Amino acid sequence: MDKIIIENLNVQYSDGIESLRNINLKIPANMITVLFGPSGGGKSTLLRTINRLNDLADVIRLTGNIFINNQDILNPQTNENELRRKVGMVFSRPVPLPLSIYDNVCYGLKIMGIRKKGLLDEAVERALKQAVLWDEVYNRLDDSAYNLSGGQQQRLCIARSLALQPEIILLDEPTSALDPISTAKIEALLQELKTKYTIILAPHNTQQATRMADYAAFFLQGELVEVGEGKKLFTNPVDKRTEDYVEGRFG
Repeated sequence: MDKIIIENLNVQYSDGIESLRNINLKIPANMITVLFGPSGGGKSTLLRTINRLNDLADVIRLTGNIFINNQDILNPQTNENELRRKVGMVFSRPVPLPLSIYDNVCYGLKIMGIRKKGLLDEAVERALKQAVLWDEVYNRLDDSAYNLSGGQQQRLCIARSLALQPEIILLDEPTSALDPISTAKIEALLQELKTKYTIILAPHNTQQATRMADYAAFFLQGELVEVGEGKKLFTNPVDKRTEDYVEGRFG
């Protein structure tokens, strides 16, 4: 079953750079779809377009459609706050808020107007357990989030998204600033989460892409070159450009 359907998507920035050209892509539910390719290929632009963060950028042309649950989220009438609750985003560097661990996790819920402590407590515990962080922080929820390690902060940011019970989680190079042990924890976490969520991951290297991809899409200079089942795309690509990139001949 396809969770997201992207049709004829074009994105061009005000500096004249056309970041995405005629992208057509179906993203399956409850899988990890990996977007991979050299820097500047359009992967981050696609992620930001899926949850409308590009609305805040200098985009001068955006055409096409992105359907989530059969609704075109690029329609001007789309409620952006509701969309971003449904589509969580995790960035390359952890961005904890200058608040306690507890308040970081329930920040979005409070923005939505949820104030009942019992509901917030329940949501915080659930999200931290899902992010495999609860056992490490349950007895210091009032501590500053800045006291956590980099890997813990990144899992905290994932928990902040999970507290809102999204349907889709977007991750843009989420382990690029982390050590190998923290990276392994995040990767294991994502494999667990895909049973409940649709995950789109732009990894920071081809090795991670190969490890994580149930489904994969190769981007090059704003073009979607090739898409398919993960293992097949990394071992037996059809397009010569994909093969050259996977085998390290460029990028």
